[in-house]
Amino acid sequence: MKLLIQTNDPAKMAFAQALLQGEGITSFELDVHSSIMEGGLGILPRRLMVADRDHWRAAIVMRDNDVMT
Repeated sequence: MKLLIQTNDPAKMAFAQALLQGEGITSFELDVHSSIMEGGLGILPRRLMVADRDHWRAAIVMRDNDVMT
């Protein structure tokens, strides 16, 4: 698994996951439950991971939709 994006913005994360799902790319969100440790403040970023074989294609999808540069 490779890191695709890391963000504190839940809307950006949801948008990225929807884009990947539309392209048939499986993704996995890490650090979702870290809000328990931080008290729900949203200061710890969440990470979106994809399989190694899909990383290059996922990165193109993210760049094409201005999710990452």
